[in-house]
Amino acid sequence: MIALARGAVGASVPVPAPVPAGDAALDFIARTRFDRPTLVIDSARIRAQYDALVEGLAGAHIHYAVKANPAPAILRLLAERGAGFDAASRAEIEMCLAAGARPEMISFGNTIKKPADIAHAWRAGVRLFAADAAEELDKIAEHAPGARVYLRIIVENCQADWPLTRKFGCAPQALPGLLDHAVARGLTPVGLSFHVGSQTREARFWAPVLDQVATLWHQARSDGHKLSLLNIGGGFPAFYDQPVEAPRAYAAGVLALVRERFGDVEIMAEPGRGLVAEAGHIAAEVVLVSRKSPSDLHRWVYLDIGKFSGLAETMDEAIRYTIDTPHDGGETGPCILAGPSCDSADVLYERRPMQLPLALRAGDRVVIRNCGAYTSTYASVGFNGFPPLDVIVL
Repeated sequence: MIALARGAVGASVPVPAPVPAGDAALDFIARTRFDRPTLVIDSARIRAQYDALVEGLAGAHIHYAVKANPAPAILRLLAERGAGFDAASRAEIEMCLAAGARPEMISFGNTIKKPADIAHAWRAGVRLFAADAAEELDKIAEHAPGARVYLRIIVENCQADWPLTRKFGCAPQALPGLLDHAVARGLTPVGLSFHVGSQTREARFWAPVLDQVATLWHQARSDGHKLSLLNIGGGFPAFYDQPVEAPRAYAAGVLALVRERFGDVEIMAEPGRGLVAEAGHIAAEVVLVSRKSPSDLHRWVYLDIGKFSGLAETMDEAIRYTIDTPHDGGETGPCILAGPSCDSADVLYERRPMQLPLALRAGDRVVIRNCGAYTSTYASVGFNGFPPLDVIVL
């Protein structure tokens, strides 16, 4: 089992990945043959992760970020345990309702929505919407009159592995005008939201972001806006190539930081990766191992899965997956890892090559660990004729 630690470019420092006891997904992969790449998910681990976050975020409302993995079995499991849902589209709302979620437990959290989709959500009973621009508030006011809204703001000083501060959110100085605009359009601005950044590995990294939001929150209340809901978004981490805090302790640490700054307010959290990533692993196969020249120091290892078939989060090498091979424990060497498609962008790890066993050969089965989030949803419909990622939920 090989993972690559962060360090200097080209550095290769293996980090042992923790092997959970009784991982049903790994056990299933070990005894099953697959014709194509397949994501196998252990629902018991999702249940345990959810319960740990509920304990750590005592009193907060957890709204699962559906985009992380919308497998119907996962949505049903979480709905049965009382979770809410952060939906980004009409289709996600429909999937949540089909899984048994009550509409009042669904937030339409995308700040970029078509009028028809806003109207559809309103008719379905969804009453909570996100916005970050006056035009979006206008659309909500017209198609979901009187709706409760929360405004997403841009935050800085993010220490996440994958910052999310550019595409979504309004500038802090724009917030007062947007709150006033929401009221003028007959909407009910109930709170603020932000995203600390995906894969924020330590709870203490939240502190500078929360400081920024707290300043805006208290100013808005001083201006007469009766804010009551703080949506802290996602950011809850999973293990990839660096240690992360246990979910209950991490959540409790975040909650303590929030309470210090905001007091006894209603808190909504939107974990996605932190709920499902570690519950799923991908069974894949080595298609080719080669060198570009006899003197090349790096081997090229091509898998039957790549960026376009589920591993999009390897873009810019942001997420460093752990890979199990049949030859773990043997001598290793640096490899450039790539997918099977005919697109030159389908290279997973090149700036920092992975250390993989020298004995690795075409036909070897490998397991890509902790892939339960943002894999099946990123897989293309059939680029180059390769099929979408199969998903099995145990």
